Amino acid sequence: MAVGSLTSAEQATLDATIRAAEQRGRAEISVFVGPIEGQDPHRFATSLHNTLVLPSRSILVMVDPTLRAVEVVTGGEVRRALTDREAALAVEEMTRSFADGDLAGGLTRGIRLLAEHAR
Repeated sequence: MAVGSLTSAEQATLDATIRAAEQRGRAEISVFVGPIEGQDPHRFATSLHNTLVLPSRSILVMVDPTLRAVEVVTGGEVRRALTDREAALAVEEMTRSFADGDLAGGLTRGIRLLAEHAR
């Protein structure tokens, strides 16, 4: 398995976590895991976020495991409930898990935290 890849079971668990988080919160949540190939992580994540159906109501979590880059981009409506500090705490939680080699667990915990604060 390549560094930063998810198994089918991990993908299914992550999908279920996202669906549950979206039902609890007021935001659409998208996750990108993969290489950003020399691009600036924040610009890349912002560009992806802007392509979402409802970017103002969306949260995008972007992870490039090879670069060890993590970005969370939130839309305007989401920022009313989810502060930059709360998003940063979710990133810290994710990166702790990533450092232990637990990509799926880190994403799951981070998404739950983001959804909890985005209510």
